[in-house]
Amino acid sequence: MWILALDSSTEWCSVAVGDGRRWYERDEHVGQTHSERMLPMARAALAEAGLELAQLDGIAFGAGPGSFTGIRIGCGVAQGLAYGADLAVVAVPTLEALAQEARRARGWTTVVSCLDARMREVYAAMYAADGDAWRVRMEPVAVAPATLRLPAPHDGAGGAGNGFAAYPALAGELALASVDATLRPTARSIGELALPRLVAGEGVAAALALPLYVRHRVALTTAERVAGARL
Repeated sequence: MWILALDSSTEWCSVAVGDGRRWYERDEHVGQTHSERMLPMARAALAEAGLELAQLDGIAFGAGPGSFTGIRIGCGVAQGLAYGADLAVVAVPTLEALAQEARRARGWTTVVSCLDARMREVYAAMYAADGDAWRVRMEPVAVAPATLRLPAPHDGAGGAGNGFAAYPALAGELALASVDATLRPTARSIGELALPRLVAGEGVAAALALPLYVRHRVALTTAERVAGARL
């Protein structure tokens, strides 16, 4: 079973085509140009795998939380490709994909995923390995770093993601065993998590694939901007 996985939740654009054993990956730091780079990268990964879009069994994307615009781009590209090829779509939470990346890179089995959410907040969640999958210990939240609290126990948990680079004191405040702020969600991690869900029939039609938002406010009102308010 082959899947195309996409992630645009950070300043990186990540694409992977794989079947669980083989992965053909493209990763680029693109800033705000995901809409320009994602399709060419997907075509390149498919070509390296020797596949056409119609030969895939599904498409997965990083559903968030993350960059508001980036998440919408990833969802839209996944929907458009899936609709045209009549493929099922799997939406994978980006913080869970970050935990998966931490397991592959660092061998951690309990992970606090933390991304810089800007506006003086972080996106955070906590996961514990459950076989090849993950059990949610703390659902994704958008909070000020000083108010982030983890469920007990979390001895031996590792911290992954650029939230720990944006707020260096956070790891100590959470009493984490180790931190790797360079880790980020990748398309390969999204694909690894999506494949068993696709096999289990959890894919949905393109029109039903939705982003995951945990923050309701993404901008200031006009009145707040005039008053000089800052988020």
